[in-house]
Amino acid sequence: MRYRVIHEHDRRYPTRLMCRALAVSPAGYYAWRDRPESQRAAANRTLLATIRVLHQDSRQTYGSPSIWDALRKQGHHIGEHRVARLMRHAGIRAKTVKKWRATTQSQHPLPVAANTLDRAFTVSAPNRVWAGDITYVWTLEGWLYLAVLLDLYSRRVVGWAMGQRVTVELAEQALTMAVANRAPTAGLLHHSDRGSQYAATSYQRRLTGYGLIPSMSRKGNCWDNACVESSFGTLKRELVYHRRYATRDEAKQDIFEYIEVFYNRQRRHSTLGYDSPAEFETRAAVA
Repeated sequence: MRYRVIHEHDRRYPTRLMCRALAVSPAGYYAWRDRPESQRAAANRTLLATIRVLHQDSRQTYGSPSIWDALRKQGHHIGEHRVARLMRHAGIRAKTVKKWRATTQSQHPLPVAANTLDRAFTVSAPNRVWAGDITYVWTLEGWLYLAVLLDLYSRRVVGWAMGQRVTVELAEQALTMAVANRAPTAGLLHHSDRGSQYAATSYQRRLTGYGLIPSMSRKGNCWDNACVESSFGTLKRELVYHRRYATRDEAKQDIFEYIEVFYNRQRRHSTLGYDSPAEFETRAAVA
C-alpha cells in the first residue's frame, strides 16, 4: 500500500523523499514498480474505476453496500468485503450526516389523533399508509420550509410543497399533490406528528373529505415518524449541507430536482432491496 502511495504521487514529490517518509527502501519500491501487474491488481484497478463512476452517479451518497449491490446488478460476481476494502483504501465514502432540529409546533389546544400507526412502518401495498412532516432549509433570503408525504410502502415522496412560512396551507398543498398523484381509496392511514399544521381544523377536514384516517405521533417522540425523519436526514446529508443557497427559488429548484429526479427514481434504498422507490413499485406491479 505504501508503494502505491509513492507511485501515485511520484510526479509531485521526490521518490527518495517519499520512501524515507514512509520507511521503505527505494530499491524495494523500484522493484515493485517494475514488476508486471498481477491479474488481481489489474482487476482491482478496473473495478475501482467502475466504483468511482457509480459513486459519482449517486452524488457521492452510496456507501459500500449500495455500491456492491449496483455492481452485482451489473453482473459483477464479487464480494461485498472486497468492494468495501477497495473503497476504504481509495478514500471513497458516503457523505456524512449532520444533526438537525425539528419544526413541530405541538403547543396548541387543537385535538390530536391517536397513534394508530404505532411504528408499523412495513406496509404491504401502495396507498395504504402515508406519513408526513415539515422541515426547513436555510437560504440567504431566509428559511425555506418543505412539507412532504411519503408512501411507506415504497418510501416514495408522493406529495410535497415548499414555501417561506410553515403554515397549514403548506401542509395542505403537499396533501393535494399526493391525492392528485395517487388517487387513494378511502381508508388510507395518514400519519404525522401532532404539529398545529396537521391538527388544524381545515387540514383534518380535508382528510375526512378524502376518506383518509388520521394518525399522530406521541408527544415529543420523533421515532413514531422515523421514516420521514430519515428521509429529511437523507435530503440534508446528500444535498442541502453541501449547498449555499442565495435565494429560496434556487433552493426550490435544487430540492425539486433531488426529489423528483434522483430520490424517487434513482436513489437506492436498503429497505427496498437497493431499488429506488419507482423501481420497487414497478417490480411489485409486475410480480
